[in-house]
Amino acid sequence: MRSSGWRWHLDEVFVKINGERHSLWRAVDHEGEVLESFVTKTRDKKVALKFLRNTLKRHGPADGFVTDLLRSYGAALSDLGMRGRQQTGRWMNSHAENSHQPFRRWERAMLRFRRMRTLQKFAAVHASVYNLFNQERHLYIRQNFKVNRAAALAEWRGLCAG
Repeated sequence: MRSSGWRWHLDEVFVKINGERHSLWRAVDHEGEVLESFVTKTRDKKVALKFLRNTLKRHGPADGFVTDLLRSYGAALSDLGMRGRQQTGRWMNSHAENSHQPFRRWERAMLRFRRMRTLQKFAAVHASVYNLFNQERHLYIRQNFKVNRAAALAEWRGLCAG
């Protein structure tokens, strides 16, 4: 099972689709792995509740939720009875904020998105691929890093071939 101290970092980022602002909601665990991505037009309590329920159903409960000061998170966590697990503060949510950077690079390379469905599919696939290849180099000695990277590349080649 999971170790104690399992924390999720929740954040949303604005993405333009055909000139309209949409929100990309993301849940990142304490190790930097993207758990869930969700695209919506609004940033209200109803959407936050749906996002949290989907993430909880897929990954189980967390010990803590680190969020920014968006009130929708607090209202949704209150409805779920987990308001006491929410943590907010300056610079506490850097895991989620930093996880947007690789996504933004790909977004620029693709010259933006044209449909909400395309963005949702891309965000889900990008998260899976990023999680596969994101090995925190500072935690491994060089030899182990090379072995893990080779295993990830072999798995990728197997997925692309089949």
